[in-house]
Amino acid sequence: MVRVLQNKRIVLGVTGSIACYKAVELASQLTQAGAMVDVVLTAAAAQFITPLTFRSLTHRPVVTDLMDPDSEQAVEHVALATKADLLVIAPATAHTIARLALGLADDALSAVALASRAPLLVAPAMDAGMFEHPALQDNLARLQARGAHIVGPAEGRLASGLVGKGRMVEPQELLGHIRWVLGKQGDLAGRKVVVSAGGTQEPLDPVRVLTNRSSGKMGYAVAEAARDRGAQVVLVTAPTALPSPVGVQMVRVQAALEMRDSVLAACRGADALVMAAAVADYRPASFYPQKVKKGPQQWVVELTKNPDILAEAPRDLIRVGFAAETEKVVEHAQEKLVAKGLDLMVANDVTSPDSGFGTDTNRVVILDKDGGCQELPLLSKLEVADRILDRVAELLARGLPRR
Repeated sequence: MVRVLQNKRIVLGVTGSIACYKAVELASQLTQAGAMVDVVLTAAAAQFITPLTFRSLTHRPVVTDLMDPDSEQAVEHVALATKADLLVIAPATAHTIARLALGLADDALSAVALASRAPLLVAPAMDAGMFEHPALQDNLARLQARGAHIVGPAEGRLASGLVGKGRMVEPQELLGHIRWVLGKQGDLAGRKVVVSAGGTQEPLDPVRVLTNRSSGKMGYAVAEAARDRGAQVVLVTAPTALPSPVGVQMVRVQAALEMRDSVLAACRGADALVMAAAVADYRPASFYPQKVKKGPQQWVVELTKNPDILAEAPRDLIRVGFAAETEKVVEHAQEKLVAKGLDLMVANDVTSPDSGFGTDTNRVVILDKDGGCQELPLLSKLEVADRILDRVAELLARGLPRR
């Protein structure tokens, strides 16, 4: 379950494009995330995908005809529109975009769109020449001026065989935009949250680095969860293989010193810092400008200590640390919490196969400066992120920190 999507009413409009298959995947992901999805299928879309496909995935009726006397939803299309938390049209053809821009209501989808006051998210899909046409661009500009969120299209090979801009964005990216839009009024709205992620890389020469096994998944989950709750999020990330979260300001760094400078700069005007990155404790004392060639049996590298970013962070914001331990997890985390004067410390045993580096789950203990100790069961990293942010939101609501 994704908290921001749980029990949300989402109307998914699907129009006549070969990209309909992506709408099937989107409907499935939304349903699995806890949303109630009502699909409105145009006549052209039904030539590509049957209503039964969507009904099987969402377990809800599919609207196809505004005048269908056997469809309760079709008769009450205004009720469907007014109950919606979000209207998503994906894929959106050039024809449908024109009808939306003109305010037509001659089929079920356009009638729902005209009656609804929910946020509108449109994912165009069409040939590149159609997308570039001034008429289409004018229609998109009209929709944006009314507050619609236009997502994509992406560049790539199109159904025509040509390469250009016109592909509907992938369902996973679209899901990020949906979460971002739905979360804008969350309990962290108006707050700025800085998050660090990934394992820093300390260069020895142009080829070699000293690093650790952090995947960055926990930090990225915190950034997404904070965005889902309405926060302005700055994610300072060391190199990872993860895609950039939608709606998050990305700052990319490599080494610990770069991360320190970027984190401290991002903390200006921030309300909270969640330091999930695995920052190298030491860096090579010397950097070799050329690749060091293979030589003696031993290569002795002198290391120098890196700064403690959390210790340097401003004390007038909520500061959350992470302790990746291999033994005496709570004891060592408690020592770090006190030594750095943090508000919260999140500790986990990285030797555990289900909560170590690179996993999608985590089992953590959250310690606070008042001596509290909250042990969480095995959860997805996104669920862990939400539990941490519950604590952050509670502290902010109490007007803390007071230094």
